[in-house]
Order: sequence, then C-alpha cells, then structure tokens
Amino acid sequence: MNDSIAPGAREFHTTRWSLVLAAQHGKDGTQARKAMSALCRDYWYPLYAFVRRRGHAPHDAQDLTQAFFTDLLERNPTMADPSRGKFRSYLLGALKHFLANDWHRANAQKRGGGQQMVEWDALDAESRYALEPAEQTDADALYDKRWAMELLARAMSRLRAEFLAKKDESTFDALKGTLSGAESSREELAKKLGMSEGALKVAVHRLRQRYREVLRAEIAETVDSPADVEDEMRHLVAVLRAG
Repeated sequence: MNDSIAPGAREFHTTRWSLVLAAQHGKDGTQARKAMSALCRDYWYPLYAFVRRRGHAPHDAQDLTQAFFTDLLERNPTMADPSRGKFRSYLLGALKHFLANDWHRANAQKRGGGQQMVEWDALDAESRYALEPAEQTDADALYDKRWAMELLARAMSRLRAEFLAKKDESTFDALKGTLSGAESSREELAKKLGMSEGALKVAVHRLRQRYREVLRAEIAETVDSPADVEDEMRHLVAVLRAG
C-alpha cells in the first residue's frame, strides 16, 4: 500500500478490508480469506481483552477467541456485512453474536477447529491483560481503547522500520518522544543528535507528519472508503482522550 492516503486514490481500494468486502461482489474469495486472516492476527488482543472483561477465565477466553477466528473464516469472508464499513465495528458485532450463541460455549472440543490463529504462549496474552485498569469495567470501551493502542503501536513499529531501513534507528529512538510529548528538552535533543535547534525543529515536524501518514495508512487497512479514514481518526482521538 502507498505511504500516504489521498482521498479517492486508486491504491485505497487494495486495502485488506476492502478485499474482504469486494468478495461480496464475486471477486477473489481466496484473497479475501487471506486478508481477513491477517486482520484477525493483527487485532487479536482487543478481542481477547473484550472476552476477558466479559467475565471469562483466561483459558476459556483464549479458546473462545481462537474459536471465533475459526468460525469467522469458516463462514467465509463473503459473509461480511458491507454496511459496516469499518472492520473495528464489524469485528466487535460478530464477536458479540458469537458469544451470545451457547452452542459455541457448550462445545469446547470444537473450539479452534484444530487451527491456531493465535499462538497464545508466544504472545503472553494474560500478562498484557493483567495490566488493564481494574476500574475499566465497560468491555466495549476497553475494546475501543485497545484497538486504538494497537493502531498506534503498529504505526510506531512501521515508522521505526523505515528508520532502520535507512540505518538511522538511533535518530528515531531520540525523536520518538516528540510524538507523545514524552521528550527531552529541545536543547538536549539537538546536542544529542548534533543538530542546530532549527534543524531539529524541521526533523520533528517531518517525523510527526510522517507518523500521521503512517497512522492513516494503518487505519485505511481496516475501512472501506477514504471518508472512513477520517472518521476513524476522530474516533481514535476521542477514545485516547477519554482514556
């Protein structure tokens, strides 16, 4: 996908969620399944946190999350609802429907269907969940907060990779605090990087601009239209401010 997301750009229609929804019109179902699988792997933790906050024990939550992914793929990505243009909304609605179905909870042996969409041991899901604030009792709000944080983390990881490719990871490490407000003084930063304060100001501006572009690119993978990118950006900001 292109680095920037311009409204109406042709490249927008090759995003992963767009591929899933395109299967509604008889297009490549295999590509849609791969796209859905990749999205599920990227955003497993908000779902796991939602299931845990609904009161399920760790092992049951792992089983249920795994089974949900399997069920989602077995039902075929062409069953995705195009009226839900945002993958975030579609996924949570589908999960709620899945959890409301007692058949799934009563058939523990069938959970996961032998497939391992998520490698729980490697991801240490429960250690992450243990850090969640106990006072955050609303499962929907927790889901949205974790979704927002996953997007930010993915954008930051992608940005770091770009600096690493240029063999300039140390510059990124020095400047990344400017993206969150947790930065050293500009004078200290400039001295550390061997820049004038003017050059540092330009570097910080460019980093922030690139970060916004990368974040929009990550969001675009989960929506179906350029307009939805801006809606999701506003939602993300509102969620983070509320938290």
